[in-house]
Amino acid sequence: MASGAEATPLAVGVPADGMALRLRRRLRRARIPLFCYVALLPVLALFLYVRIIPIGFGFLLSFYKWNLISPRKPFVGFDNYVTLMSDENFLLALKNTTIYSFSTVALSTVLALPLAVFLSRPGRLSAFYQTVYFLPVITPLVPMSIAWKWIYDYNYGILNYGLSLVGLPAVPWLTDPDIALWALVIMGVWKVIGYNLVLFLVGIRNIPHEYLEAAALDGASDWQRFWRITLPLLKPILLYVLVTATINAYNVFTQVYVMTLGSQSAPGQAVRMLVLDIYTNGFQFFRMGYASAEAVTLTLIVLGLTVVQFGLVRNDPAKEA
Repeated sequence: MASGAEATPLAVGVPADGMALRLRRRLRRARIPLFCYVALLPVLALFLYVRIIPIGFGFLLSFYKWNLISPRKPFVGFDNYVTLMSDENFLLALKNTTIYSFSTVALSTVLALPLAVFLSRPGRLSAFYQTVYFLPVITPLVPMSIAWKWIYDYNYGILNYGLSLVGLPAVPWLTDPDIALWALVIMGVWKVIGYNLVLFLVGIRNIPHEYLEAAALDGASDWQRFWRITLPLLKPILLYVLVTATINAYNVFTQVYVMTLGSQSAPGQAVRMLVLDIYTNGFQFFRMGYASAEAVTLTLIVLGLTVVQFGLVRNDPAKEA
């Protein structure tokens, strides 16, 4: 029996030393991912505590009539969501946010893409223009909103002063309910266009130059090269730009909050946005359950739009081939 037991490793064709060596190699390979997981544990724990748990707690709050100053917090089920569908303030905020988001995303993308194509060509001032366009992205939003508030001022704003130089009447940019939302759209496009421009530039410069040269030798025009080569290869960047821009646009708050305060600002209802409505219900009227239902609805809307964008602008090399 002993001799048979000793011959077992040889019977399967693997020496005992070889099995030990393989085991040591596997353990050595497992050390690297194990070390990575252990090193990431503090970060994952912080992310869980700061992000995941609050999201879950907010979703739970949406099923309660959770008032910060009331000791009773009864379970109301889907009543908060049903009330949302008949709340004029919420429906107006949803309408304004949707108009703002679609306009800002569309204009910033349509303007940034041709600018990126133009600045991708070699030129001495290309870096200068990139810096100029990117400056609004890194500018703090609160002081920038205050500056734009004065730019839009009816009596002293530089924008109306420029209109007066060409004989045009002053425009009540922030006090007219029909214009205030579009004034915010202009500012939003100005804020984000530089970020989209840099992303498109990175994508264009990573396109192999041989593709464009081959198309030029085949007689393709500049438009044909852009439409048939540049744009299809930019699909991953375009998708990223659309998704991030949509998420940021639907979460607009700071400029709306700052620019709707004071005598030279628009009426609150004219530029009421979803996040502003959530803030008002949660931290001014202490209706945390109702505000949580609004936040969950906003999350579902953004998630749905993201899925649609992935379906419309997906990069499937197999189908394109």
